[in-house]
Amino acid sequence: MDGNSLTSGGCPVMHGGNTGMDTSPTRWWPKALNLDILQQHDARVSPMDPDYDHREAVKALDFQGVWDDVDKLLTDSQVWWPADWGHYGGLFIRLSWHAAGSYRLGDGRGGAGTGNIRFEPLNSWPDNASLEKARRLLWPVKKKYGNALSWADLLVLAGTVAYANMGLKVYGFGFGRKDIWGPEKDINWGSDSEILAPSNERVDDISDADTMANPLAASHMGLIYVNPEGVNGNPDPAETAKYVRTTFARMAMDDEETAALTVGGHTVGKAHGGVKADQVGPEPAGAGLEAAGFGWADPGNDGNANTAHTSGLEGAWTNTPTKWDNAYLNLLFKYEWEPVKSRAGAWQWEPIDIAEEDKVPDATDPSIKHNPIMTDADMAMKVDPVYREICERFHKDPDHLAKTFARAWFKLTHRDMGPKANYVGPFVPDEDLIWQDPVPAGPTGWDVDAVKARIAESGLSGADLIATAWDSARTYRGSDMRGGANGARIRLAPQKDWAGNEPERLARVLSVLEPIAADAGASVADVIVLGGVVGLEQAIAAAGADVSVPFTPGRGDATDAQTDAGSFDVMEPLADGFRNWMKDIYPVKAEELLLDRAQLLGLTIAEMTVLVGGLRALGVNHGGSAHGVFTDRVGQLTNDFFVNLTDMGYSWHRTDTDGIYELRDRATSAVKWTATGADLVFGSNSVLRAYAEVYAQDDNGEKFVRDFVAAWTKVMEADRFDLAA
Repeated sequence: MDGNSLTSGGCPVMHGGNTGMDTSPTRWWPKALNLDILQQHDARVSPMDPDYDHREAVKALDFQGVWDDVDKLLTDSQVWWPADWGHYGGLFIRLSWHAAGSYRLGDGRGGAGTGNIRFEPLNSWPDNASLEKARRLLWPVKKKYGNALSWADLLVLAGTVAYANMGLKVYGFGFGRKDIWGPEKDINWGSDSEILAPSNERVDDISDADTMANPLAASHMGLIYVNPEGVNGNPDPAETAKYVRTTFARMAMDDEETAALTVGGHTVGKAHGGVKADQVGPEPAGAGLEAAGFGWADPGNDGNANTAHTSGLEGAWTNTPTKWDNAYLNLLFKYEWEPVKSRAGAWQWEPIDIAEEDKVPDATDPSIKHNPIMTDADMAMKVDPVYREICERFHKDPDHLAKTFARAWFKLTHRDMGPKANYVGPFVPDEDLIWQDPVPAGPTGWDVDAVKARIAESGLSGADLIATAWDSARTYRGSDMRGGANGARIRLAPQKDWAGNEPERLARVLSVLEPIAADAGASVADVIVLGGVVGLEQAIAAAGADVSVPFTPGRGDATDAQTDAGSFDVMEPLADGFRNWMKDIYPVKAEELLLDRAQLLGLTIAEMTVLVGGLRALGVNHGGSAHGVFTDRVGQLTNDFFVNLTDMGYSWHRTDTDGIYELRDRATSAVKWTATGADLVFGSNSVLRAYAEVYAQDDNGEKFVRDFVAAWTKVMEADRFDLAA
């Protein structure tokens, strides 16, 4: 008998199994396309009832009650994790900051909008050390208010309430974030060889922070922003300032917002470096079951401030660390500072010849006094000429600092919530902010059928109409709920000039659609999408099917003044596998870029598959390319792409052109079609082929059309938050 058989006493369970090791196919075949990013956070993962609607549930939340309970908790110090100076404000602010601070503008991923800091890798990043304690402190509040209060909201609210408690007039707060229930598989946190690997692993030139690999924003794997000890752990505020500027710019923060956040973030609380790093226990993911999900244990210590460990730096920035005031800038500019090692061995800055009254009372024993500290990033506020000028203005005008910080904090903690339509609760500010991508409400009383008739008679081809509607909508990013067709920003800079939008074709189409919209009293945004409807319905009818395409008016038209053009620049598509286009040759495969776009659009594998096949048959490839157009009935919404892709009468061959393939007739060797990787992956990848075969079947022609229309409508309405309200 086999030594692993049950009869010989072998354990029938694979030790470690699918949970303790990487058993995915990509472990053995690393070149295989990993579809995991399209198979996360679905209904099967959520513990909520199938009909649970969080957006509706949160509207019934006792908003003031939640605020008041968090406020009370701030000074309810616990024996198991004592509060510094009897106040959890600094800890909760750090929690909120680090929950939000993983956001990056490049792809809209990260941030506080999903409560992702509860899961790996963020839960166990060294920069987030002991924030699991902060979440446990908040558990009684979460438990009390239940489903309507998401962790994502509570984690951000905690810091906002803390600032208000300590004297800052906060700008506001919006509820409405929805929790996820497991790690996010779609976020590229970097390819560093290890946690806290040197910065030169993610920058081309260590002296030029702007050469950091996109879309990354933090200087090291495992950090939210920059190394507090200096670039690669070497104190040099002038060099650190470069990384601070790049990091915050990649979060869409300007220099004034960056300086305000740095000053305001360190006006309260303290850093912890009570013991040497090698004396601290492992992070939560590396700790044993008996740790109960906690990490970074200090063996033999009790969690008091003078023994706790987080960053390794030790000390507070001001002598009033539970109060919002101007003490940070007072001390920064009053003294000269020198780099010293903390007792944990980390570089920090301390003042030279400080007066006794400016020293900081010990967080546990007020009879003991310590020097205040600064990080290398704090010193950058004094050394960098631009930051210094801003901070000097803040120093002279504390009210200006408070107002600037309050608005920057609101932006930091709400940046990934999308338009204000997604905000819920009584603390939402009335003001429309440009970074919220405001869109005015659109008209709805116009005659849709009459406009459809005018579009049909306009002379524009179905391909023109469909491509324009798609390009307008495909900018949507579910990661931070930006982009989309609402607002018709495709007609504004910078989108009107993007290569992916074929500017000449776009201008020609808009020159026809805009007068139609004006005459009808409709928004251009609606008419662009309706044009896609017209083109699709024509293609469906030509294919002999009878399926209508849904359309709901109400989109508005944004103006240049409502468009933060700079933050839209980073949203320019480098590729669109749905229209079989790449701006240039990249080391990333076309099929991988297609997956990334599909995930940002919130598509399932089936939806991505049916859209690609349908758009190929419709002949809407960028620039009129014939790659992947596996049909002799171009312009009709047929399943020919899948039929011919799975037809064994054709063999596939590489060409001399990188990324381009030929499909040849096996009998004659004649080239029938050409293709890219974004086409052939649906026949070569085992999972995608399974979906392609469904749509190639003789009995699924009508299903293909219905599924295409449903997926198309989902993309067109992805940013219609007004429909969900």
